[in-house]
Amino acid sequence: MDTRPVIVMTGATNGLGRLAALDLARTGAHLGIIARSGSKADALRREIEQVAPGTPVDVFLADLSLLADVRRSAERIDAHYPRIDVLINNAGLHAFSQRVTSEGFAEMTAVNYLAPWVLTNALRDKLTASAPARIVTVASRASLRTRTIDPFEDLTDTAGFTRRGSGPLYGRTKLMDIMFTQELGRRLEGTGVAVTCLCPGFNTTGLGRELPLARTLEKVLTRLNIGDPRHGADIIVRLATDPAFAHVTGGYFAAKTARPLECPELGRGEAIQRALWDATAELLHDTRRPGGT
Repeated sequence: MDTRPVIVMTGATNGLGRLAALDLARTGAHLGIIARSGSKADALRREIEQVAPGTPVDVFLADLSLLADVRRSAERIDAHYPRIDVLINNAGLHAFSQRVTSEGFAEMTAVNYLAPWVLTNALRDKLTASAPARIVTVASRASLRTRTIDPFEDLTDTAGFTRRGSGPLYGRTKLMDIMFTQELGRRLEGTGVAVTCLCPGFNTTGLGRELPLARTLEKVLTRLNIGDPRHGADIIVRLATDPAFAHVTGGYFAAKTARPLECPELGRGEAIQRALWDATAELLHDTRRPGGT
């Protein structure tokens, strides 16, 4: 009988997610990787075999910008594992122009917020049945750049934006991740599932990859030892595996120090967080919500 903890993770083939996946493999985990690219997933699997030989790695292909794809992958994952110990929502996107998915959502909103909501909600029964378990979501202090929050409008906002105007919109999706974490923590209270999120700090890996000269800038910052992605990977791994966080729920933590952070004021408080949850559930026509309400 395999006693390795099962850790399901998105965004593991690039950036700090890749570093976190390698570290999780070294801890003796059984990894389930949700990836868009089969070739990148295969490359990660080979790299994991080099650093932690014998680590089981399962790959589930999905496009996280398409919620139907997210649901299908969740069904496959649920059927594949008798238990899931940790779910890590790490995949993220900073788009510098508006792209609307075939399902009608802004791509950045779909990838950064709606996909984690759908995936987590679809796997909630398996996670609670596997308790003690954990849900870890990568947010960001970019959430502080959010100017307004209106759950009933922001979720369906597909208006165009400029490169300069992308920051507050990216921050809004990350604010939603923090709000989601804190509302989910309340809904799963007493189930044995710890729900946390984090700011990975400034990371050079994948920095603004849609921008001109992004790779050149990344190389320069790396030489100057600015934006080390290992700090972001470390806090992901700590929240997923450290016994100190086994019973912490609803928390938002900083990279390097694991210092508790506050949800930005715009999204702070039970009423607005519940409103976002309810608006999301209504939008997605998904009544299977943790807590049964």
